[in-house]
Formats: sequence, structure tokens, C-alpha cells
Amino acid sequence: MTSDRSAPQPFVDRRASRPAARPRAPWWRRATSVVLWTVVTAGVLAFGASLAAPLWFQAQGQRLLIVTSGSMAPRFVAGDVVVLRAVSDASELKPNLVVTFQPVGQTGLVTHRIVSLHRLPAMREVGDGSGRMEPVLGDDGQPVLQPYIRTQGDANHSPDADATPVERVQGVLLEVHHGWGPVLSWATSPRGRAVMLVPPLIALATLEIVSVLEGRRRAQRAQRPQDDRRVDALVLE
Repeated sequence: MTSDRSAPQPFVDRRASRPAARPRAPWWRRATSVVLWTVVTAGVLAFGASLAAPLWFQAQGQRLLIVTSGSMAPRFVAGDVVVLRAVSDASELKPNLVVTFQPVGQTGLVTHRIVSLHRLPAMREVGDGSGRMEPVLGDDGQPVLQPYIRTQGDANHSPDADATPVERVQGVLLEVHHGWGPVLSWATSPRGRAVMLVPPLIALATLEIVSVLEGRRRAQRAQRPQDDRRVDALVLE
């Protein structure tokens, strides 16, 4: 005699297994990560500030100049930074203004106070290589006059030896930032750029290497067989 009753079938639990919790990184690894990110942040901020400060003044139509002598003491001394604005017209120049100019025959800049204004014959260099100067003559044969300034450093006992054509004035003093010179000079030097950029780059490379190694460790742990400690219930009919 046959029976309609079939053999009992086991019940299969189809629930998805819970993902294993990611182990927490050791305290020293977290501390190292904080230190490295601090280095990256500090370097990027310092480099950004060294670029932003001059650009901000340029956007205002101004210019920064580092003082290298004490001829204008006590108004400013070597190591200070002066802020200049450009001169658009000779009429803006008045006695007692502090201006930055390029003396005739020199490549450097000087920042001194205007003591007087003059109209003197325009001069040009003789083309014989001797360096001699000669007056510029007009169509009528008379010397062409142009505005000149006489300048003097506040710490000097006498005016500068030569008058300066107004066209060689680079700017008028607006303000002084005491002590900015060494910082600005260092920040814009190759050594300063390297100090601000190399450590953050090394820190970023280290963080990337650590991240790759941790990813490989997690992948290796995931490939290991995991003991399934769940007990499946067997439902019998």
C-alpha cells in the first residue's frame, strides 16, 4: 500500500547574511592620519595666502615693495613692506609725498620723499657708448623741458644727487606694513615654495599608500571563509 504523504523537506533560510562589521583602526593610525591631514591643510593655506596677498593688492591697483635700506627711517626701515599706487598724471605729485622711482642710469628702485618740483631740460644718452647725456632739442632748437622731482630720504642729511624725471616714478606711498618683508620674501622664494608644497605632497602620498594597503587588507579578510554560526530551523511537516 502506498502513502500520499511525501518525505519531509528541510526549510532553507534565504535571508541575506549580515555584512561583517569593519574593524576600527588602531589609535596610532587615526592619530597619524590627523597629523598628515594637518600638514596638508597648513601647507595649502600658507601657499594660498602667499599667492592671494599680492594678488589682492594688485586687484586694488596697488603694488607691494619690500624695503631694503633705512634711508627713510623712522617712517619705515629695512624689512618693512610699502604699498604703492600708480601715478596716472604728473599733477598728482606734490612736495612731501613719498614716492618710489627708478633713478636715471640705475635698475633698482628708490623710495624717498619729494622735496621740490622742477622743469628741466629732457636728457638722453649719447649713442657713442660713453654713457654721456645730452639735452633733447625741440623743432626750434631749444631744449625740451619736462617735469622733474628732487627727492631726499628722511634719514639722509642732503637731497639725492640727481633729479628724477616724473615719468620714472613708479608709485606713491599709501601705507606701510612693518615687519612683512622677511615673511613675504621667504614665501615668494624657491625655498619657501618648497617648504610649503613638498611636505603636503609627501603627506598626501603617504595617505594614499596607507589607503591602498588598508584596502588590500580588507579584501584579503573578505576572501577568508567565514563561519556561519546561525542555526537553521528545520521544519518538518
